[in-house]
Amino acid sequence: MTSRTGFFVLAGVLLLVSLICIGEGVQLVATGKPLGVGIGACAFVIPMIGVWFLAQTVRFGRASERLARELEAEGGLPVDELKRSSGGRIDRASADAVFTRRKAEAEAAPADWRNFFRLAVAYADAGDVPRARKAMQHAIKLHDAGAPAARP
Repeated sequence: MTSRTGFFVLAGVLLLVSLICIGEGVQLVATGKPLGVGIGACAFVIPMIGVWFLAQTVRFGRASERLARELEAEGGLPVDELKRSSGGRIDRASADAVFTRRKAEAEAAPADWRNFFRLAVAYADAGDVPRARKAMQHAIKLHDAGAPAARP
C-alpha cells in the first residue's frame, strides 16, 4: 500500500469515527444529566481536533508537492545516490554521507528553500522523520516568504 493510499484510508476512518463520536455526543447531551452533558461536549471536541490535524497534514502535503514540482521544473530535485542492500534497504553510511553534504549546503545558504528541501529528503533517507518534517516546513516558509535564493 502506498503512503497516499494509506493516508486516504486513515482519513476515511478518522471521518467515520468522528461521525460516530458526534452521534454518541448528541445522545449523551440529550440525556440532560450533568455527567452526560460533560462527556457529550468532549465527544464534540475530540473529532474537531482530529479533523484539524487532518487538515494540517493535507496542507503540509500539498505544499511539499508544490515545492517538489517547482524544484523538478528547475532540474534541482535531489538525485538518488544512495547505496542500497540487495534487499533494497538504504545503506546507513551512504545516507549519513549525503546528509552531511546536504546539511553543509543548507548552512551555507540559509535563505534558499531548495537546500532545505534537499535536507528534508536527506533526513528522511537517514530515517529521521521528525527532523525531515521540520526541515520541509522551514523550506515551505522560506518559499512562501519569497526569500531571495541562489539557484542551484
